Amino acid sequence: MTRYTRDMRGYGPNPPDPQWPGNAKVAVQFVLNYEEGAENCILHGDDASEAFLSDIPGAAPWPGKRHWNMESMYEYGARAGFWRLHRLFTGAGIPLTIYGVARALSRSPEQVQAMKDADWEIASHGLKWIEHKDMPEDAERAAIAEAVRLHTEVVGERPRGWYTGRCSENTVRLAAEEGGFAYVSDTYDDDLPYWMEVGDRDQLIIPYTLEANDMRFATAPGWVTGQDFGDYLIDAFDTLYAEGQAGRPAMMSVGLHCRLVGRPGKIAGLKRFIDHIQAHDGVWTPRRIDIADHWAKTHPPQRFERPSQMDKARFVSLYGSIFEHSPWIAERAFDLELGPAHDSAAGVHNALSRAFRTATEDERLGVLTAHPDLAGKLAAAGQLTAESTSEQAGAGLDFLTDEERETFTKLNTAYVEKHGFPFIIAVRDHDKASILANFHTRIDNDRDTEFAEACRQVERIAQFRLKDLLP
Repeated sequence: MTRYTRDMRGYGPNPPDPQWPGNAKVAVQFVLNYEEGAENCILHGDDASEAFLSDIPGAAPWPGKRHWNMESMYEYGARAGFWRLHRLFTGAGIPLTIYGVARALSRSPEQVQAMKDADWEIASHGLKWIEHKDMPEDAERAAIAEAVRLHTEVVGERPRGWYTGRCSENTVRLAAEEGGFAYVSDTYDDDLPYWMEVGDRDQLIIPYTLEANDMRFATAPGWVTGQDFGDYLIDAFDTLYAEGQAGRPAMMSVGLHCRLVGRPGKIAGLKRFIDHIQAHDGVWTPRRIDIADHWAKTHPPQRFERPSQMDKARFVSLYGSIFEHSPWIAERAFDLELGPAHDSAAGVHNALSRAFRTATEDERLGVLTAHPDLAGKLAAAGQLTAESTSEQAGAGLDFLTDEERETFTKLNTAYVEKHGFPFIIAVRDHDKASILANFHTRIDNDRDTEFAEACRQVERIAQFRLKDLLP
């Protein structure tokens, strides 16, 4: 059994209405990453200096050495950039979520007190601002636990949010397994929060951003001026605001760093963006924990039996009758590379249809001949499957006049004699009159044309049946 773990579906074409407080059209959430004092540095017990997210062009780690220029740029973030941003956001009345690296917070008591006095959320940004991709799972689990312990000691309460940033493939699962986080943000895959099932735990995920993020002042391609950054944020907001006005509210995350946007020439674009959103009605600017609490209350997790997680017997028992009397289609579909994207009507339909389309012509003919005649003898005798009974009744084929029944009987007989299989049509797309009109038209098709059309109708019938069972 092959299973694909990545989720390429998400909410699909119909995301939920977030129902933001005050019927806001968009939620704009600002994150300030506080990493200064926890970056790679031999003073911190690391093997080399930091090389990530600074204004030093082409920075590279210096093994076994301190990088004085790099250290001083991080220090700027703590000494000056933080306070410039503190004045901006407290002056604007917008609360922040701090992604606080535990070791950085422990080295900045005055800044921590200012965060608390402003009623900003202080979420955890890990123990140290280092790369985790090669960290063994047990070591990363221990680092998460130590980050929570130290954060609690320094701040006075445990963090309710988590974001590692430079994470491993295990990070989200390990953070969920820790069990104490209202949300985890180590994803960039949606415009709305969503629930992730991790064992017995339903973990809320609030996706973050690396594009509406000042880190692009330190990457290529990236921002050159504060206006570049501000223009991009304004364009993103205007798009989301218009979508919210059209009934599809969403969330916009903005990522900030003290040592980057805290510089005078860069913060100007951020100021213009704040002025822009505050000139609009229906904008909610919460902390991340406020989004988490709102989502948990408004959209609590709802588990359902997922096709991609079923064993074969269960999968076939539920979907073996979708294609009329042909459980072998479900058996073959089960062996495909199913994943979260198949935990939906469209997903299972695609898998079943693939098994049907790749079958031999004789096998597909067997599926066609397994279908009953429309309004035929089996229907009159009450011997149709439950699905066929419901479908024919929905089109009014269970209440025919004697004349109508005689017409259907003659057409069925002539059709089968010519093509070798019953006339098949997805009756939910039609009423009695259009079914008869199609019958009269299609009976004159050549056999190959009609075989292909009948196969398409079989797939369409399956699509309707699955929509009765799955989201």
